[in-house]
Amino acid sequence: MMVRQSDDEETPFLQRQEQPTTRTPLPWDQLWIILLSQLSDPLAFQTLTPFIPQLIRDIGVIHGDESKVGYYVGILQSSYYAVHALTIFHWGQLSDHIGRKPVILTSLLALSVSMFSFGLSKTFLGLVVSRTVCGAFDASSSVIESMVMDITDATNMPKAYSYMPVPWMVGAVIGPLIGGSLSRPADRFPDIFGRSELLKTYPYLLPCSIPAIFVSVVWIVTYFRLKEVSVIVVTRVPLPGHHFGSYNVPVNPGEVQSKPLPLRALLTPRVSAVTASNATMGLFRIAFNSVLPIFYATPIERGGLSLDPPRIGVILAASSAAQVIFQLVFFARLHDHFGAGAIYITGISSSIPTVILFPVINILALWLCVAIQHALTISLIMCYPCLALFVRASAPNRASLGATNGIVQMFNTGARIIAPASAASVFSYSMQEGHDAWLIYYFMMAIAFLAVGASQLLPRNPSVWEDHQ
Repeated sequence: MMVRQSDDEETPFLQRQEQPTTRTPLPWDQLWIILLSQLSDPLAFQTLTPFIPQLIRDIGVIHGDESKVGYYVGILQSSYYAVHALTIFHWGQLSDHIGRKPVILTSLLALSVSMFSFGLSKTFLGLVVSRTVCGAFDASSSVIESMVMDITDATNMPKAYSYMPVPWMVGAVIGPLIGGSLSRPADRFPDIFGRSELLKTYPYLLPCSIPAIFVSVVWIVTYFRLKEVSVIVVTRVPLPGHHFGSYNVPVNPGEVQSKPLPLRALLTPRVSAVTASNATMGLFRIAFNSVLPIFYATPIERGGLSLDPPRIGVILAASSAAQVIFQLVFFARLHDHFGAGAIYITGISSSIPTVILFPVINILALWLCVAIQHALTISLIMCYPCLALFVRASAPNRASLGATNGIVQMFNTGARIIAPASAASVFSYSMQEGHDAWLIYYFMMAIAFLAVGASQLLPRNPSVWEDHQ
């Protein structure tokens, strides 16, 4: 059983020692499985992104009214986040008591089933039910982050978290390519799929099946290879010449065990500050991700770029590929030099020019402007590992990491409920005659300023909170 030593609120002050200066190697034997599990959710979600607007048109729910596409896309996305917000804290809290692995396995199974169901749905209600089931059982992101916190210490955390957004970006590279190129395969590739009645009846089953099968494989790998980490944190007094670290040691009777705390004890000012930053960041990021494919698919004369699903998929994939490379190469170095707080403030501030470029792109229709906008998202995406470091530092004790992550993700998901439906609906409203076409950009700019304001609640570095625990 792995027992982690920590410096938390239950540790007597005189027992605290200086943190080690040597870096602990990353536990790659477990980290690669965690990253593989982390890839499942973004791969599934990003596969849906390129073809959802066309799917909404195909099922006939808009009755030919193009302005309603964004409205129904928003409802579909928000249905996932609405249920997710109600369940994520309980999954995180449950993982503190029964372990991370059973919760992760449950999430992976639900994701696979929901993707198959989505591809077989022929009505808008069926699509909503599929996403709702996925949202109710999807605790993977929060619990996986907690597991990374369990297997790392202060010396290798930044390096570990530099890899955490990579699965999301890889999913954002591969997913749009799958969804954009394999939707309606019988029409696009008649020589290969033209005789398949199944794919003619369910034109979006093929792109949905690929991530569903991948998630099933990940479930098998996780079941057999992922080791459960003890969620009981043991605080030990180091012997002379030793320092705090992570060791595979048995629990001895004389050791002080840190126990999961109740909800009320978790609602500290630090957790509140991280929650506010996470929620506003999520609000902007999901609003941006919701508007972007709709903006690309909308005719130029209506305020968009008139792009088809394959081209949308290529643009989103190229952007995510650039984010992956930059994240891997530069985040740990930037963190060591500037700290998580400075990186986060810079990243969230880049949301303002990102929004300004939307109307500029429509007016000029230049690929250079599109490239600049996606270059700015590289800075924005680096906010995620920074926030993860702040979440870990804000936890009242290490045995409550799952519950703390659950609180943060619950409010983050609550913000995401608002973002897709509101942003997509405002976009559709702004397209209608007699309305200000820039209304959606005023709306997103307000969210961006709100996120920048919330960032001021965070210290320059998470270690400030840990040092004063």
